[in-house]
Amino acid sequence: MAKVCTKDIIDKFDLELISGEEGIYRSITTSDISRPGIEVAGYFEFYPAERIQLIGKTELTFTGKLNEIDRQARFDRLCTDITPGIIISRSLEIPEELIEAAEREAVPLLRTKLKTTRFSSLLTNYLESKLAPTTAVHGVLVDVYGVGVLITGKSGVGKSETALELVKRGHRLVADDCVEIRQEDENTLVGTSPELIEHLLEIRGLGIINVMTLFGAGAVRSFKRITIVMDLELWDQNKQYDRLGLEEEKMKIIDMELPKLTIPVRPGRNLAVIIEVAAMNFRLKRMGVNAAEQFSNRLADVIEDGERA
Repeated sequence: MAKVCTKDIIDKFDLELISGEEGIYRSITTSDISRPGIEVAGYFEFYPAERIQLIGKTELTFTGKLNEIDRQARFDRLCTDITPGIIISRSLEIPEELIEAAEREAVPLLRTKLKTTRFSSLLTNYLESKLAPTTAVHGVLVDVYGVGVLITGKSGVGKSETALELVKRGHRLVADDCVEIRQEDENTLVGTSPELIEHLLEIRGLGIINVMTLFGAGAVRSFKRITIVMDLELWDQNKQYDRLGLEEEKMKIIDMELPKLTIPVRPGRNLAVIIEVAAMNFRLKRMGVNAAEQFSNRLADVIEDGERA
């Protein structure tokens, strides 16, 4: 899992650092954000101290009605040695007791101009993206007609050559050889390229080529949602391959299962065209048009009519 520290969100959202500068490199381990209203009221039984604490107008107005001793005690308990930061919204004035407590415990005390709800939404989206589960897969990721196609297979089967042909046909390369994948939510896998090999393709006998330099900026993209897996394998004459398209394989990546097609490779097969058609057929299926099922139903009707005759 990627690491995020308080300094990252300070830079991302241009937050004002009020006190607790020593703690700006504390790790943030969860995308959940705490609104410590009940803690400010005095109940700390289940205080999620490991989360970013977001304090708005309601919480600060309430603390203003407390006596000095209670207010100091509540702020002292809010600031712990594992709290990654406390953020005040709306550029509100911060009580001196909170500033002193944050400085003592080295808890970064920050302030934003944004409203509480708006900032909470932006920060949650940012943290979920950065802290999403990640993995790496050996393969090639290409954007074909808006469909994120992950091409997998053993080394030397022709993944990069197929990707090169797809790029020549107007599609866009995302990553070659190594695809870094993060699960942004339970139904979304997003693939990117490692920075070191971004926009590069390795073609055996030719070497490394820069796709963006050769074909232009329109031939590449930085990331793409993965929706289907094409697994290339050398043709095995003893294996029975699906000829109708009724069978649906799945490939599990992190916690999500993706549709998987196994494409046998042998001389004379135009893999780029096959992948293009597979991507278009996948889009048709999502719109409710399934040619294999239609054929199967028509065949069943013909057989039924023949039996009646």
